[in-house]
Amino acid sequence: MAKAYALLPAAGSGSRMGVPMPKQYLEIAGRPLLYHALAALARHPRIEQTFVVLAPGDARFPAGGWRELGAKVTPLYCGGETRAASVFNGLLAARDAIAGADWVLVHDAARPCLGREELDRLFGELETDDTGGVLAVPVADTLKRANRDARVAGTEPRDNLWLAQTPQMFRYRVLVEALRAADPAVVTDEARAIEALGLKPRLVMGDTRNIKVTYPEDLALAELILRSRHPPSVSRQRPATGRQDAKTPRKFISRKPRKAR
Repeated sequence: MAKAYALLPAAGSGSRMGVPMPKQYLEIAGRPLLYHALAALARHPRIEQTFVVLAPGDARFPAGGWRELGAKVTPLYCGGETRAASVFNGLLAARDAIAGADWVLVHDAARPCLGREELDRLFGELETDDTGGVLAVPVADTLKRANRDARVAGTEPRDNLWLAQTPQMFRYRVLVEALRAADPAVVTDEARAIEALGLKPRLVMGDTRNIKVTYPEDLALAELILRSRHPPSVSRQRPATGRQDAKTPRKFISRKPRKAR
């Protein structure tokens, strides 16, 4: 069985949140968004190591309190200008630890509500797949196409349309090849780069609770989801404030990826 690794691009600024810090460090349920996304992956038994790709010089990560996740989290300070660039840089930085046939699960740092069930389903359906695939949910809302005046220009059929989520799971060698050939400014997710190679990623049923925090109002919704899953621990935490909890900074040792045996 091929090994599995996770990679989180977390070098962005989150400008649409309108706050003076990268959104992955905004507090929700007493922890940064990034912590919740990392924890879901680092605690899964199939994932050997979780690499988090940070902006060069990122000073917030060492104070984030990641020690309880143990040695399964490795920071890589090689983030790029775009998501695709960060993922590609992270893959290259981790190349000594990951074999070509191993799986890589790329997950959004701003998706704090990933559930164990979705990860189990991803592994269950893709373990023997030739291409890999993505978590996704069918489109439920009516889709309207707008004109330049923000008026309805038409209604789009939603048959066979899905909303892509993360993680997106592909073989290391194929993903590196796809991103090397892709335009980082155009590729908004890994599946699109894989599609450009002529491959067809599999759609694996996700969960609507696996939301991506993009706007300020998403913080409250994400916290409600986390509280519903972990009522004993989360309910005692403060509500989401958009501030970093820096009361108990902890030292985090950056490790270089270990060579695969």
